[in-house]
Amino acid sequence: MRYEDQHADAQQNMTTLEKQWTPGMNSDELESWKTEFSTLLTQLEILGDFTQTNVMACRRILEKADKISGQNLAQSIWPEISSMAFANITSDDMLLHKARAIWRRGTAVPVSQDTLVDGETKSFAKEIAPTIPTVTELDLSSFPVGKITRVWVALAEDGMGLPIRVPVMVAKGALEGPVVGITAALHGNELNGIPLIHRLYKDLDPQTLHGTLVSVPVANSPGYLLSQRGYSDGTDLNRMMPGKPNASGPQVYAYNLMQRIVRHFEYLIDLHTASRGRVNSLYVRANLRDPRTARMARLQNPQIIVHNTSPGGSLRGAAMELGIPAITVEIGDPSTFNERYVKNALIGVTNILAQMSMLPDEETPNEYEPIVCSRSYWIFAKSGGILTVHPELATWVRAGDLIATVRNVFGDIEEEYYAPQDGVIVGKHIDPVCQTGNRILHLGVVDGELQAVVDDGHM
Repeated sequence: MRYEDQHADAQQNMTTLEKQWTPGMNSDELESWKTEFSTLLTQLEILGDFTQTNVMACRRILEKADKISGQNLAQSIWPEISSMAFANITSDDMLLHKARAIWRRGTAVPVSQDTLVDGETKSFAKEIAPTIPTVTELDLSSFPVGKITRVWVALAEDGMGLPIRVPVMVAKGALEGPVVGITAALHGNELNGIPLIHRLYKDLDPQTLHGTLVSVPVANSPGYLLSQRGYSDGTDLNRMMPGKPNASGPQVYAYNLMQRIVRHFEYLIDLHTASRGRVNSLYVRANLRDPRTARMARLQNPQIIVHNTSPGGSLRGAAMELGIPAITVEIGDPSTFNERYVKNALIGVTNILAQMSMLPDEETPNEYEPIVCSRSYWIFAKSGGILTVHPELATWVRAGDLIATVRNVFGDIEEEYYAPQDGVIVGKHIDPVCQTGNRILHLGVVDGELQAVVDDGHM
């Protein structure tokens, strides 16, 4: 069956199964529905992998053609390829995201009041979630060798005088080696780093580990609990670093995060996603003039690498100021788990650890060469209306190509935006509701020297 037919068939099956589900289904009907929907999810994941494989294969072919011919065929041919259904990654991701939302709704288990107040059930919950200690300082010398330890680290206090804590996982290897830190969800709704850390530790053997791996699955716990990017008051913690000991709540939180956790690292991998209303390719921001971070960026196995010396107040910049080589890895989209991006980013993190001889594994070679951008910048909307951004992620545009259209609420075209120069699509806005000043598209530029200071204005 052709790809287009399989995609249409999966979409029709999802619509049918969504209509079939009702809260009053008996157990047999629900089990039958779950079996069919599980098959659908598998089909959608296969379609997504198929599309990703096509995109990577086409890129590699075009890159080889460019090397042989000396021409820039990738930029001229790629827009046509990316418009074809078999290379439409965004369409597959959106369909899979919707299917998973339907699955969660259909398989949710109702909680009865009896279960909530039953003493026996409560004690069972405590058994499966043993008490994890809370500390105010991460003293790595105190952790047991050859084991994985979990702690809470208190960074501030709430209005009840209770600690505002972050979860920390420490894998202290039986063998000597560096201390590598991984942080995720510094923006509270950027979640793809969380399952990456979970999977990394699931397969980690501290008896064969060289050095210490410290991970913070949720670095902004107040924002995480509110499903928002910023701290509880909305402040962007990634513009507050290194913080201050006597200042506003977000500044104190940032200061304690740096002093109690991050300063103990020798390397840092900071995991992020796009912001709400946007989508990202799998890309890395790093200072490519620093050979340490340039090497980490390439080992991460991204689609795109952007040379960026880090904006003021960022965690990456504050770590670099302390002499800690740091990179930022952007893994897909906010408020969801992008399975394929998480899997590829995990391979990259493992590559970095293997290159540092922390793991016995060999590095996994890149399936394709990343596109390396000497700089990047955002294009902003001049007027408000209904926005459509046309190019797909990680595709090339040429100077003068139509990249976005803004219509008024009656459907008339108000503004058209064209690529100011040749470049690659690093990220883009997908929320159709557009106001003046909204970001439209993140454009990566390949040509040019690596500047000593460069910032894409990323927020």
